[in-house]
Parts: sequence; C-alpha cells; structure tokens
Amino acid sequence: MSAIVFYEKPGCRTNARQRRALEAAGHTVLVRDLLAEPWTAERLRGFFGQAPVATWFNPAAPAVKAGTIDPAALDPAAALSLMLVDPLLIRRPLAEVDGQRHAGFESLRDHLGLAVDLDTVPTGCSHPHSPCPTPKSTGTP
Repeated sequence: MSAIVFYEKPGCRTNARQRRALEAAGHTVLVRDLLAEPWTAERLRGFFGQAPVATWFNPAAPAVKAGTIDPAALDPAAALSLMLVDPLLIRRPLAEVDGQRHAGFESLRDHLGLAVDLDTVPTGCSHPHSPCPTPKSTGTP
C-alpha cells in the first residue's frame, strides 16, 4: 500500500469520505490543509499534468459557480495566478503518491486502481450550504 499526501479543504465532507475510502483500502493518508499550504505556481502546476486548464478548477468554487471566473477562458499562467490568490478554486483533493501528483479524486483513484464508486464517494461538495463556508485555517500542515 502507498503513503499518500492528501491536500484537502478542512471540514469538507467529500474529502473526508475520499480519505476514508483510501484508508479502508489500506493506504496511509497524510492530510495537509490545501488552504494553508504555501503554494507556488510551479509546484501547483505539477499536479495538473496535461489536463485541460478548465479541469484544474473546483466547479463548486463560489467564483466559478457565480460565473465570475470562466475556467475555460484562462491560459495556464492566469489560472495558476488566480489559484494562488484563492485556493478554493483548486480542484481537490490534490495528492502526491508514488512520486506522482494528482488533482481530483478520479485521477488518484485510477492511479491506485481503487474500485471506488464515485456515486458513493462524491467529487462535488456535499455540504448542505451553497457554497460551502470557508473554514478557518489552522496554519499547520
């Protein structure tokens, strides 16, 4: 089994379910606060690989849902700049495992060969509020 560095939004129920699914499969999950992480554009870019820029974004982020930000209209540099200012825009979870980086649970699940049904481990926000409230960061990794 693998050790997975798992960057999540604290308090996100969906990330919690994803984490539990990984642990149930025997993986060690090392949780990090996505919002408190000191990201750089170069480091963040490594999680997205060759995926289209629009898929780098959390579709449930308030600015995306409101139409303030159109991910499909952005180039990589502009997208990363926005994400550095507002980490809620970042598709999550971000994960590092086996020397590879992943954005979104689907990519991580596929890499690990997990037989997890995304209907039981949703990728969208499961919080009853719309949009999810922003948690207070603990400032610790």
